[in-house]
Formats: sequence, C-alpha cells, structure tokens
Amino acid sequence: MLVIGVIGASYENEELNRIAYEVGHLIAEGGAALLCGGLGGVMLHACRGAKDANGLTIGIIPTDRKEDANPYVDVPVLTGMGYARNVIIANTSDAIIAVGGKYGTLSEIGHALNMGKQVFSLKSWEGLAHEENFVVVKNPEEAVGLAFRYANR
Repeated sequence: MLVIGVIGASYENEELNRIAYEVGHLIAEGGAALLCGGLGGVMLHACRGAKDANGLTIGIIPTDRKEDANPYVDVPVLTGMGYARNVIIANTSDAIIAVGGKYGTLSEIGHALNMGKQVFSLKSWEGLAHEENFVVVKNPEEAVGLAFRYANR
C-alpha cells in the first residue's frame, strides 16, 4: 500500500482546512494510506477527508499519549519525540503533500528533500520551488495526482 504524507499547518485556517480535507479524501479514494503528524489543523482535516472516503489514516504523534491524536487517526504511532518525529514522517512517506504551515512543516520538507523524497506544495514554502524534488502545485487534484504518479515509480 502506498503511503502519502500530508504535512502542514497545525493551526485552524478555513482555506487550508478545506484544501487538506480534499487532499485527504483524494488520497483515500486512490487507495493509499494517509500519514501525518496526527494532531490538529491540516492534519485533522486531511484525516477527516480520508475517513469520509473510507481510507486508512496513520498519525505519528509527538507525545506518548494516544488521546493527543485527532479523532480521525486510525493508527496512532506514539513517539514521545516532539518535532524529531518529523524524520519518521518524511522517511515513511512515499511522497509528501505540504499544505501551508510554519517551521515544523519546513523541518519536514527539509528532511524529505534530504532523503530524496518528492514534495508537492499547496500554499507552503513556495520559495523552495528552485529545489530539486519540490514542486508547487495549483490544487488538491494536481497534488494528489502527482504524488501517486511519483510514488508508483
């Protein structure tokens, strides 16, 4: 099973939440598992979208408490590692879609690029567009379509 990572804003933002929901829904419709940090914001809404499409969601939780995972995470992986969990997210994902976000998201992008993973950006750190394996996309359909194409190579 393909594993598509969704990273991004941990805060609530109506536009980013809508985009994340659609990304999650499309990932599940395509038959891949959705992997994320398992908390709120983009992570919650991507998981909700995946669950609404009967998908599998995996949350790499920064704490050692299951109850910290958002309610749409099927498999919480408790790390107790804080931001260090970002390495696990990057390494486990076959491709990554970034939706908004701040420095935690930048960390995940950096780890993914160092590992040679493909990152697709939706309103996230677009100044990195010159980097190899970092592609700015226009919408969730393009992001998920390219992520599947890349992950299936």
